[in-house]
Amino acid sequence: MNFFVLNSGAGDAAANMAWDEALLAAMPRLQTPVLRFYGWTERAATFGYFQHYTEVERLTPLRPLIRRPTGGGIVPHAADWTYSAAFPPGHEWHSLRAAESYRRIHDWLRLAFAELGVASELAPCCQKSLPGQCFVGHEQSDLLWHGQKIAGAAQRRNLLGLLIQGSVQPPPLKLARPDWEAAMQAVAAITFGTRWSTLSPDAALRAAVDTLHAEKYSQAAFNRKR
Repeated sequence: MNFFVLNSGAGDAAANMAWDEALLAAMPRLQTPVLRFYGWTERAATFGYFQHYTEVERLTPLRPLIRRPTGGGIVPHAADWTYSAAFPPGHEWHSLRAAESYRRIHDWLRLAFAELGVASELAPCCQKSLPGQCFVGHEQSDLLWHGQKIAGAAQRRNLLGLLIQGSVQPPPLKLARPDWEAAMQAVAAITFGTRWSTLSPDAALRAAVDTLHAEKYSQAAFNRKR
């Protein structure tokens, strides 16, 4: 199974969402899954595509508030380890039910942490969270460390492909993010038979990111649309 990896570094919240939507839109053309690692140049919160802005702004003091292209709830961003995975239409992951792709992405994370000597587990069931606090409580198949949620994700599946956006709040151990990124690739090579190549974004992809950033995710009209 061929995979691209892209480490796009730190960006502002609107740019990060633009990159992920642009990768989903590029899936029919690229025809190869992409795992993207990225960070944040600002404290921010993203919230699910179908959430109401007026409710979100009451639940978190974080700004800016940027609507994600995926579902889910409010996710705080600053020092979290964020990633996305995009899969083309017709790919095995695209054909999975939402619950199964959610379980599989977090099992991938579990194996990566195990590679680093950190034992974690998938949540067997749910524990109610507080409104606006994504990492208080958990959903089925979230990743837990000593009972505490350390990873969650949101998905969007359509004719273009499948996009998963994930956030990891690493446990308070001496872990280095580059080691975790390397572990994600290493365990995929073993578990999925993945062959990795580095994605060099072409002009079309960069243009799509710039357009989505300027005309969508940085616009109040979009973020406040509901």
